[in-house]
Amino acid sequence: MTISFRHSVAVALAIGAAALALAACGGGENDGEATAAGSGGAIASKQTVDGTDVLVDSDGRTLYSAEVEKGGRILCTGACTSFWDPVGASATEAEAAAADLDLDLGAVKRPGGADQLTFKGLPLYTFTEEGPGRLEGDGFVDEFAGTRFEWEAAATGGGSGSGDSDTPSSSSPYSGGY
Repeated sequence: MTISFRHSVAVALAIGAAALALAACGGGENDGEATAAGSGGAIASKQTVDGTDVLVDSDGRTLYSAEVEKGGRILCTGACTSFWDPVGASATEAEAAAADLDLDLGAVKRPGGADQLTFKGLPLYTFTEEGPGRLEGDGFVDEFAGTRFEWEAAATGGGSGSGDSDTPSSSSPYSGGY
């Protein structure tokens, strides 16, 4: 028992020392603050995913919107946000990214007061079921609280998405009025 206890303590100390060393390497002029638009936009940038030019977040995850939220009407709340994560951005961040990317980006207030990034007036989300560089949510259909959502990738031009009108859309296993 003493050997395993000592081994555990040594491992814990080594992990702690490594974490401390990594923290000491951080900092710099920015002191951990996110830049509003950065190189191509910290909150959003353009990327080609599966042959379609789309907006992605800072992690490379495709951004999506639903026409049902036209005009900034936030309908994806509650259970919906466990699958469609709102992309947060202040009006200032959205304005800076819009200038950098030459796109129609803005911000809208969500219920509860948080700001959310918009593209062409539609609130933007990431699909929590997909990782960076994926386009699986394009054309996805689901229903939450009696509202039907048909999700489309935030296409920035060029390429063709899977959400074209002649492409059948997939159904959500999570539909049914959550």
